[in-house]
Amino acid sequence: MRIGIIGAGNIGATLTRRLTALGYDVAVANSRGPESLTELAAETGATAVAVDEVAEGADLVIVTIPVKAVPLLAGGILDGAASGAPIVDTGNYYPGRDGAIDPIESGIAESRWVGDILGRPVVKAFNTIRARHLLELGLPAGAPGRIALPVAGDDARSKRIVMDIVDALGFDPVDAGTIDESWRQQPGTPVYDADLDAAGVTDALSRASRTRPLSS
Repeated sequence: MRIGIIGAGNIGATLTRRLTALGYDVAVANSRGPESLTELAAETGATAVAVDEVAEGADLVIVTIPVKAVPLLAGGILDGAASGAPIVDTGNYYPGRDGAIDPIESGIAESRWVGDILGRPVVKAFNTIRARHLLELGLPAGAPGRIALPVAGDDARSKRIVMDIVDALGFDPVDAGTIDESWRQQPGTPVYDADLDAAGVTDALSRASRTRPLSS
């Protein structure tokens, strides 16, 4: 499977390291250009490319950039991806960083807004865990204390592909419902940054409140 990763911050770089270690063919890009990713590419074997090339031939694309940067991506940036390729959104909306985004402030789920901007449906995943934990805390299936990660999306096939990758990375995937329900895993909810097992994630999602914390 070829995976394109847009963004090489904490989560993007961690996913590059973990996915290449699992044998995936990874292309990674950021806003500073491929020359800024020379060390990451050399370390992991990933291919550093320009942002407008990262989705070419990809079977899955991961968008892992600040929410405020999503509208800055060029239109059609995902057009080169394989037909039906899942698009994963790992982002979290922080008004203090991203500025107030009116549709999100009015109640639209963060990832619904991201998908609308990209012009493609997205799957929400990898937004509730710290990068270091994503790098270091994966365990084999069935291991006691295995951390679970929520995955939300509207397309069952796309969600299943992403959940299989979550499992391969060493975490229990939990179906978190549709993309409009992905607010249950936004910052400030019980599942966010909590490192829960599958039962704990399911319970935390059920207890989530739509009230956005003032500190987010």
